[in-house]
Amino acid sequence: MLEFYPQIKQAHVMLALLSGTVFSVRGIAALMNGEWQQRRPVKLLSYAIDIALLTAALILLTLLPWTMFGNGWLVMKLILLVVYVTLGVYTLRLARNPRLRAICYVLALLVFGWMVTIARAHHPLGLFRAFMS
Repeated sequence: MLEFYPQIKQAHVMLALLSGTVFSVRGIAALMNGEWQQRRPVKLLSYAIDIALLTAALILLTLLPWTMFGNGWLVMKLILLVVYVTLGVYTLRLARNPRLRAICYVLALLVFGWMVTIARAHHPLGLFRAFMS
């Protein structure tokens, strides 16, 4: 299975970008009170992408040596994933106040960006690592 690592990693990266893009579009629609972003086909597309993304992540987790995760970058990414999903749920469903919805949307995008920098740097601080030296 290790021979498929490059393809699985590439699929994971592409699915992460696709998932972020779909959330961005749905979030903009939610901010503009667009009802289409809550329709079943759109939600199913989002769920399918996220399930494929999680599957690729779990496969990568089983393929990589555990020493690679020694500095805590993966744990930080998982914690931020929970924060991102929570903010996304508030953006798309729970926030009734447009101002709260907008705040949750912007924060979710910032958390998503931070997760990307953590994945690229393989460091729990991601982009902020440069400021700690």
